[in-house]
Amino acid sequence: MDRQEILSIFSDAGAMLSGHFILTSGRHSDRYMQCARLLQHPEAAEKVCRELADKFKDAGIETVIGPALGGIIVSYEVARALRARAIFAEREDGVMSLRRGFALKPGERVLVVEDVVTTGGSVKEVIDLALSCGAEVVAVGALVDRSGGKVDFNVPAHYLLELEIKSYLPEECPLCKLAIPAVKPGSRPGIGPGGDI
Repeated sequence: MDRQEILSIFSDAGAMLSGHFILTSGRHSDRYMQCARLLQHPEAAEKVCRELADKFKDAGIETVIGPALGGIIVSYEVARALRARAIFAEREDGVMSLRRGFALKPGERVLVVEDVVTTGGSVKEVIDLALSCGAEVVAVGALVDRSGGKVDFNVPAHYLLELEIKSYLPEECPLCKLAIPAVKPGSRPGIGPGGDI
């Protein structure tokens, strides 16, 4: 798929939102990628995740892991395309952890995936978790990089879309200065949880 095709899939699913948003990182933005809107459609999810998986087809990936919530469906669909195992990490007492019987073995070749990367915080936590288990983090993949290429994971990273979407510290946010009400995605009906970090 080319960039325009991928953009069309996101757009058709209503995954690109405009407004005044408070991201999980605490930063503010006038645009928000709500990948949950795309991922709720199994055919679209399979299509974009298969395209992402294709970037890692020769990497010998054994396990694909993503952070809850945004990375759960992405890890499952990418793993399915790679014929690998799919697991996810989740926060327990504020710390990214493996629960539900999930484990990683020393030397296991792992791909870390996410729906949207902004600051890369959750992905870095999952990388640290995998490394603490002795796993080998081969690469990172995400449906969307909205960091402007600023995040370095110390492993190769591949994205379906790279978008220049500005985000601001709250005290520097031009939308706040205009007194435009901010919404934390997931707190208003129709926006839903997950989608950005």
